[in-house]
Amino acid sequence: MKSIISLALCNFLISAGLCVLLLSSSALAEALQEPVDREFVAYCDGTVQKYVLILPGGELQVAHDLLIALHGHGSDRWQFATHDRDETRAVRDVAEQHQMILACPDYRATTSWMGPAAEADMVQLIALLKQRYPVQRVLLCGGSMGGSSALTFAALHPDLVDGVVAMNGTANHLEFENFQDAIRRSFGGSKQEKTVEYKKRSAEYWPERFTMPIGLTTGGKDETVPPQSVQRLAGVLRQLQKDLLHIHRESGGHATNYEDARKVLEYVVDKMETP
Repeated sequence: MKSIISLALCNFLISAGLCVLLLSSSALAEALQEPVDREFVAYCDGTVQKYVLILPGGELQVAHDLLIALHGHGSDRWQFATHDRDETRAVRDVAEQHQMILACPDYRATTSWMGPAAEADMVQLIALLKQRYPVQRVLLCGGSMGGSSALTFAALHPDLVDGVVAMNGTANHLEFENFQDAIRRSFGGSKQEKTVEYKKRSAEYWPERFTMPIGLTTGGKDETVPPQSVQRLAGVLRQLQKDLLHIHRESGGHATNYEDARKVLEYVVDKMETP
């Protein structure tokens, strides 16, 4: 009888110890530093471009992953740095939990849509941050226009991206009908005038380029950025047996709740860290 009680007590103490260990490791994630506004001169046209940089609270001499967050249409670099939306809070919390460097670029705000100039800025910014900090891996994320742009950039530059998360974005600019004035300016012309450019920036046409883990969220009632193209892309990526987590909420609109945003981000981070 005593041995049974001793065994039960031992198991309880082990479980309690594990809980304390888990809580301690979570608490070890130091708070992110305050956002700092930064700028660089774009190689492609000599303009001054801005981004917000939020460094981890820990030691910067060791390697850190870089999380780049792309804002939505009509917003700017401060959206993911300071706004209180579910998606933006999830991004900051994941950056803090994993002690990541968080960069939030304007990428030609406020109406970017990852046109040629924004793409060039992103390539330059990644190189700049890798030069200044010991960057290990790059995770690209965004919501709405930012989600669309994250997919576009990952398809164009899979060699620069180790993971991608797109929330409520589009994967097909040839069929997408909203925000056409802004997209026309960003892409240098209309769909009819620049068909190749629109196809080039439509992730759905390039599933084989997604060599990195992918997290996607879509809403069935999203009329701002309809989900169908991302759903089709997700279907092809599954057929190709890619590392993919796609959360679709049939009753959801043009937003991703905190839990879903956190889930797709953590999924990609976990896959990035797995050899």
